[in-house]
Amino acid sequence: MPTPTFDRRTFALSLGALATATPLLAATNATKDTTADHTVMMLNADCNNANVVNVFEPAILHMNPGDSVQFLATDPSHNSASKRGMIPDGAEPWNGAVDEALVVTLRVPGIYGYICLPHYDWGMVGLIVVGSDLSNLAQVKKVRHPGDARKNFRALLKQLEEEAA
Repeated sequence: MPTPTFDRRTFALSLGALATATPLLAATNATKDTTADHTVMMLNADCNNANVVNVFEPAILHMNPGDSVQFLATDPSHNSASKRGMIPDGAEPWNGAVDEALVVTLRVPGIYGYICLPHYDWGMVGLIVVGSDLSNLAQVKKVRHPGDARKNFRALLKQLEEEAA
């Protein structure tokens, strides 16, 4: 019988399950409930390519309105914060603390752009699509970004448009 593999991703997802089960390990901006439907890991390097540094995994997440996502502080020195101008009208922004897990419930359909504040210039960015709604795509595309964030957001938005086509 083969020995099961236990890689960094599996370990991080296991920690995420622990954090959602332990209220003291997770925070939320919308509710006291700390369970999450989805997990995004904040990593120093891509799970599949160590040469790609400072990433959210997955970089694009699709979810339903009312679902929660936990941003898991897998590696040190990262946070998750919504990017001004890159969330749907009426949606609540968030700004998690560095090195802490954060659970965010997203109720308003649309595209949400988010960043790691310490690594924003270096391109640590991600997108969440709630309810398959791309109605704020034009608004999201208008937002300006520094350094590698511009390149990475463009690539993610292109991927999102290709998925929708």
